[in-house]
Amino acid sequence: MAVGEVEKPNIENEVRTLKLSGHVGFDSLPDQLVSKSVQNGFNFNIMCIGETGLGKSTLMDSLFNTNFESTPSPHSLPTVKLKAHTYELQESNVRLKLTIVDTVGYGDQINKEDSFKAIVDYIDAQFENYLQEELKIKRSLCTYHDNRIHACLYFICPTGHGLKSIDLVCMKKLDQKVNIIPIIAKADTISKNELQKFKSKIISELQNNGVQIYAFPVDDETVSEVNTTMNSHIPFAVVGSTDFVRVANKMVRARQYPWGTVQVENEGHCDFVKLREMLIRTNMEDMREKTHGLHYELFRKKRLEQMGFSDVDADNKPISFQQTFETKRCNHLQELQQKEDEMRQMFVVRVKEKEAELKEAEKELHAKFDKLKKDHTDDKKKLEDNRKKLEDEIVEFNRRKQQYATMATTHHTLTLGKSKKK
Repeated sequence: MAVGEVEKPNIENEVRTLKLSGHVGFDSLPDQLVSKSVQNGFNFNIMCIGETGLGKSTLMDSLFNTNFESTPSPHSLPTVKLKAHTYELQESNVRLKLTIVDTVGYGDQINKEDSFKAIVDYIDAQFENYLQEELKIKRSLCTYHDNRIHACLYFICPTGHGLKSIDLVCMKKLDQKVNIIPIIAKADTISKNELQKFKSKIISELQNNGVQIYAFPVDDETVSEVNTTMNSHIPFAVVGSTDFVRVANKMVRARQYPWGTVQVENEGHCDFVKLREMLIRTNMEDMREKTHGLHYELFRKKRLEQMGFSDVDADNKPISFQQTFETKRCNHLQELQQKEDEMRQMFVVRVKEKEAELKEAEKELHAKFDKLKKDHTDDKKKLEDNRKKLEDEIVEFNRRKQQYATMATTHHTLTLGKSKKK
């Protein structure tokens, strides 16, 4: 061992099982957890994806046995918009903060190529907000309103002929980001035989295109049997209604037709009860955990890798967050210094170029000045010559004028003398 090194103790990671000789009390931990959870309340976020008019809002009203007072959406929107509404619900002494996200205008555009983009951006934005909250020095995750989508109900149009291209493309883009539960909307428009064929065709198309939908967990013995059964019923064929009809002295949710009545909560008529049982009563917590432990972790891993963080170095050895930060900081400072040097060199080059331009311009100005000076001198010389010539002409004119005046006087005198002699 080298000088200065501290010998590390040999710690065995063996866990010993001991038997208690009396009651301690930590068997109350589940009760404490339940009490704490009930006190804090729960939150659950559902996204409804489907074409306008498939009954998304009506199904939400039916699922939670309330009226969310949603407004009908037009078919003329140029792009897909997402609207999120949060509600405070309470059943017995359990409080639930429910957020329903609706995709307004989905599938209404002529060009449906980017219909999924707004949905993907919204889901990623909620993951990013949660990640930024996690990365804060002073975090408040206990009071943070978690808007990450826990369940995505994808409404399939009841055509009976299989999935549309937009359905496959959208679900393929979302299957690694959210728990997708496909459901057949307005299932009372298809006969039972056609419905079974339609379900089989949907599952076959999803498998052939590699789309991963949410499967109810079967590893828990308490729910494995019912979840295994319910997995075979996916996609659920559902019917929603806000109307109540009296059937056998009991008011039930139903849709009335000239040929009869479709009861929403009758398992012989549709899969609404199965959907509510699986979504709310049995697997809500599993979807919340899977959102955090799988989909969010995948997003977090990609984002931290984009930021340059890693758990191992170039030699595949473990590296701490602090080491990664220091490395990134040094690299960043080096990049800044390099950019500063480049900018300084560029500045020097620009200054030299500007000086050359100014010298060239000064040379041109001097040449222009010399030319103007020479022209001025030539013009001045011409003017002097013209002035001198003009002065000579004036002198010559005055001389001749004087000469003519003298000649005229002499002639007049001679004329007067001749007249007197006569």
